[in-house]
Amino acid sequence: MALWRAYQRALAAHPWKVQVLTAGSLMGLGDVISQQLVERRGLQGHQAGRTLTMLSLGCGFVGPVLGGWYRVLDRLIPGSAKVDALKKMLLDQGGFAPCFLGCFLPLVGILSGLSAQDNWAKLQRLWPAVQLANFYLVPLHYR
Repeated sequence: MALWRAYQRALAAHPWKVQVLTAGSLMGLGDVISQQLVERRGLQGHQAGRTLTMLSLGCGFVGPVLGGWYRVLDRLIPGSAKVDALKKMLLDQGGFAPCFLGCFLPLVGILSGLSAQDNWAKLQRLWPAVQLANFYLVPLHYR
């Protein structure tokens, strides 16, 4: 609990910096978990450069962009009532998410060393599967 309180104090004192560092840390940690638990690379096979790339992407792109967007969204739709949360979700998913993903996914490809053509081909293979899962698993009123 002491660590959580320290985090809360830092967040209150320096919200932007802490949010950016948190995004980077979570993306880096996510890559470590992916490599070690999902891909089972082991410590010898761990790609530290990939983890550093994800950490950097979190600090340099995801954290600042999402942090800024949530501030704008809260100014556009103030409040936290159920109807306000629903409006925010609709604007976020209908307007912001497609633009964000349109930048994020190619950026990940570029930072992973893919050429523009290979990245586009990968997105064309990946995105239909994502949409298939979306249309199969997510009820219409949540899409």
